[in-house]
Amino acid sequence: MKLYYWCPFFSKIATEKAVINSIVSIKKFSNNKIEPILLDVIGEWGLQKKKLEEKKIKKTDLLSFKIINYLPKYGFLKSRFSYFIIFLFSIYKLHKKLKKDEPDFIVIHLMTFIPLLLLLMFNYKTKFILRISGYPKLNFLRVCFWRIVGKKIFLITSPTKSTLNLLKEKKIFDKDIIKYLPDPILEISEIEKKKAEKNIIEKKISKENTVISIGRLTKQKNFRFLIKAFYELQKIYTSYNLCIVGEGEEKNQLIQDIKKYNLEKKVFLTGFKDNIYDYLKNSKALILTSLWEDPGFVLVEAGYMNKTIISSDCPNSPCELLENGKNGFLFESNKIDSFIKIFSEMENCKDQVILSKKISYKKKIKEFTIFNHYKILNQLINEKQN
Repeated sequence: MKLYYWCPFFSKIATEKAVINSIVSIKKFSNNKIEPILLDVIGEWGLQKKKLEEKKIKKTDLLSFKIINYLPKYGFLKSRFSYFIIFLFSIYKLHKKLKKDEPDFIVIHLMTFIPLLLLLMFNYKTKFILRISGYPKLNFLRVCFWRIVGKKIFLITSPTKSTLNLLKEKKIFDKDIIKYLPDPILEISEIEKKKAEKNIIEKKISKENTVISIGRLTKQKNFRFLIKAFYELQKIYTSYNLCIVGEGEEKNQLIQDIKKYNLEKKVFLTGFKDNIYDYLKNSKALILTSLWEDPGFVLVEAGYMNKTIISSDCPNSPCELLENGKNGFLFESNKIDSFIKIFSEMENCKDQVILSKKISYKKKIKEFTIFNHYKILNQLINEKQN
């Protein structure tokens, strides 16, 4: 059985890791019954060459040249221009690839309009699996397009049960083809290997006085709110530092905000880090201020590292993962007063209560191991074929 993965991207995103771990899970547990192959659409997997070789992941180039090197990556209009260029260069190439190779399945993440448009226009022997990557924005055009093409989609998988229920409520697809499939976030051997690495982290980061936030520096992650909220918070809790790990288009704005609130000695931007586990290990708590998450890889990774978690109650994942506060602390999204209140609640919480939340959460995130991902994916494919 041959299975292709489609996942064109511009910059470091969690979906990239999800795809790699999904392939790893198939290679590790399928006993060679499934052959996963990564489609390198625009040269996006070039920077992961070493990792792909290490994991023995097979990839095939869709284009003969890497157009990713020439595409603008940041900004709404620039990214839309890049999408259009990718569409022009890749749609015919993907059509030829599917007709020639006839893989049994293709799992499509990101820029899904391109393969779904082909599915609408042509008939393929290949079965299409639409992976909902992140919280879906259900605007009018997307809903209409999904309803039309949905009749030809073999399977739709959702990373959270909340999004699964949302799609069923909206009646966009036949409810029988929408299934829950947790992301393969936890490859335990890889995490333990990274934990054992000796990394140099900033001296100002410590378990006693550092809270940490991790993610791309984008509007979605809401770091500008976090900096403003931390400015108010440090009036009460003066000993704390804030460390933000990530890279992205809002970096300059965040630097300006830090200067605006005179937080240069309290808030630190580290840039992107391939290994975040030392940062998690050497911090007191993880703070997530996102406007939406689905599922939010760092929430799961922090849980594995036994970190206390303070998260916004944004759609869709945090409330589901933290079970409305049973496994962590939830504040009202974008509300500074609520953030400070919940932070104080954490500060004053008894150690036994904190420990109970961590243990409960550790049980919850077992859903996100690479083995569980493979087990469910394999079961879904077999069920649908029979």
